[in-house]
Amino acid sequence: MPQIDQAFYERVVRRIRGMILVLGAVGVIVLAIWQGPRAGGGFLVGAATSYLSFWRWQHVVESIGPGKVRRSAWLLPLRMAVIIAVGYVIIKITGVNQAAAVVGLLLPGAAVTCELVYELIHGT
Repeated sequence: MPQIDQAFYERVVRRIRGMILVLGAVGVIVLAIWQGPRAGGGFLVGAATSYLSFWRWQHVVESIGPGKVRRSAWLLPLRMAVIIAVGYVIIKITGVNQAAAVVGLLLPGAAVTCELVYELIHGT
């Protein structure tokens, strides 16, 4: 099994994180202008949650391997439950558009798709 090039992995993750931020910012601006501030706010909540989720999963993946400190198996589900609860409370209290928040949660998928296209074009 070939070794994974650590520098390649770091570049890919950096581009995906940056793409999530760029797509999130553009989405918030476009939705706020097109549908109003509640839609922009909903997308912002979803985009922020998706960024935090991607960041957390990145750390989960990096913690797998020999010599890494093992944490409780319940810690990850507990953190995810807290993120979901906080997102739910923010959406209910602020009254932001729930559909826009759900679309914001899809940003990592869009960012990974953009990264795939980038790799196909540039092949780095």
